[in-house]
Amino acid sequence: MISTPAPDAPPWLQVALSVFGILGGTTGLAAIATVVVQRGKFKADAADTLTEAAITLVQPLQTRITELEEEALSARSELGVLREQVNQLQFVVRVLTRTLDRWRAAIRSPDATLRKVRAVVAESERLPEDR
Repeated sequence: MISTPAPDAPPWLQVALSVFGILGGTTGLAAIATVVVQRGKFKADAADTLTEAAITLVQPLQTRITELEEEALSARSELGVLREQVNQLQFVVRVLTRTLDRWRAAIRSPDATLRKVRAVVAESERLPEDR
């Protein structure tokens, strides 16, 4: 038997035919062309979707931050009032401690009498620092 060799085709033609066959003919090429053309649109749609998602997440956080700032302002105001009350109470405690110390000294005095203790108590009631 005599065999005849197959005619040689240019290599680029073989590559082109192989690629054409792999891509599925015109349908495959059209799909690839569509994807390439719409790639920019896909990016824009993805950016829009991400932006909307970010806004949806950020808005409740901004609302909560506003609420927390209002609560912090209220707490600072209340803290100022409470500090003033503590200062007033500390003053009262100091006055009462001094009064109690005077009364103890009068009671423990070696020459203490009921009349002298009553005089110290009455004097303490007249002092302006007690008012």
